[in-house]
Amino acid sequence: MNHRNASNNDVQQRRPTKPWNAHGFVRRLRSTLLLDVVLGVAMWGCDDGIQPQDVVQPAPDPADQMLINMTHQLTRNGIVRAKVEADTTYMHTTAGVADLRNVRVTFYDAQGNETSTLTSNVGTYQLRSGDMEGRGDVVVLTQDGRQLTTEVLRYVQAKDSVFSDVPFVFDSPGRHIEGEGFVSDPSFRTVIAKQPRGTGGRFVLPNQ
Repeated sequence: MNHRNASNNDVQQRRPTKPWNAHGFVRRLRSTLLLDVVLGVAMWGCDDGIQPQDVVQPAPDPADQMLINMTHQLTRNGIVRAKVEADTTYMHTTAGVADLRNVRVTFYDAQGNETSTLTSNVGTYQLRSGDMEGRGDVVVLTQDGRQLTTEVLRYVQAKDSVFSDVPFVFDSPGRHIEGEGFVSDPSFRTVIAKQPRGTGGRFVLPNQ
């Protein structure tokens, strides 16, 4: 009995009970929380997670049909006023639009005589109204040798007129005109230019 009690006393002496240290516990708790935060940030940085995806653009309206070497005539009172030709045509029936590639448009007067020819890289034809637009290296040649170049030219069938809101160059024998836009008839007999400048001959100013 005495030997057992002595052993217990020895154990108690070798492992004395430590007093509660509140400040030390708080320091250890702070260190533990800080380590958890650092590890959490490191793991979050390494995790693939949900990566942002590229913005997907809506697909363009698909064409109902594609035509090769298309030719279409616009008539008024039974007389052909314009003939539209294109190497390739993409028809969008629902939207009422035809997209044209390698465009050629021939204009005719009220008697059916050819007046001018337009060529452009691409174009748009409105199926319902008959209005057209040529874009990219637009060149118009008249029967008497006059020439107009621009990047965009529009034709309004109801008014039988052509116009542009971008810079153009118009050349004819003895005359050179440049401007920031114009309105004209398809035969280019009367050209009303915006901010015109040129040499030789006469040209019509806006509202004259």
